[in-house]
Amino acid sequence: MSLLLAPWTRLSLLVVLLVAAGVGVLLYEPQRILSEGWPPGFPVGAAVLLFAAGYGVCAAAFVPRPLLNLAAGAVFGTQFGLLAAVCGTVLGAAIAFGLGRVMGQEALRPYLRGRWLKAADGQLSRHGFRSVLAVRLFPGMPFVVANYCAAVSRCGWLPFLGATALGVVPNTTAYVIAGASASAPGSPAFLVSFGFIVVSVVAAGVVAWRKRHRLAPARIHETTYELTPQHPPVVTGAPHGP
Repeated sequence: MSLLLAPWTRLSLLVVLLVAAGVGVLLYEPQRILSEGWPPGFPVGAAVLLFAAGYGVCAAAFVPRPLLNLAAGAVFGTQFGLLAAVCGTVLGAAIAFGLGRVMGQEALRPYLRGRWLKAADGQLSRHGFRSVLAVRLFPGMPFVVANYCAAVSRCGWLPFLGATALGVVPNTTAYVIAGASASAPGSPAFLVSFGFIVVSVVAAGVVAWRKRHRLAPARIHETTYELTPQHPPVVTGAPHGP
């Protein structure tokens, strides 16, 4: 195996790539779009596509999704903002999943030895769609962490992306509406969306606490046998009794 194809070499390249992407996001300052807006006369459809592409890259580079969702609502409003945010979310998940699967899975799988790591890997590998959907519907684990955990597991592409596209809609909608109505924080739309965000976060914490035992692998009860051989009783010809 050549040096460039070695698992740890690919993992190192992945870390360098992610750090470079994070630095690029900090230097470019994409938040300027909130103050400067798009150039006059720029088609809305093209702007949505460009925003979704930038959203995907930023999401894969550890930029928090809530900020990106709020920005989508503030720039495009509810309808186009939701479209841009959901498309960008799926694109960012696909980028992270692909990078983790190609460049990190082979190097990291031998280290899935802890009880919790093995249990999470087993859930994602056997019940990919259901597990990813639960993570997306009840946000608790950071978006990028969930992407790379799924990539290291044996979860398939279609279950991962399908569950992501379906599961992020409720929470993303709430953030986009909050961003679109942020200029009127007393409006019903803002209050309802903000309340949904708070309730979803609390519900995610409660569900995670009550279902935490499901991540624990089943214990195997083993019977311990004595190492010393068991001999049958000795039968003698001595008479029993008088």
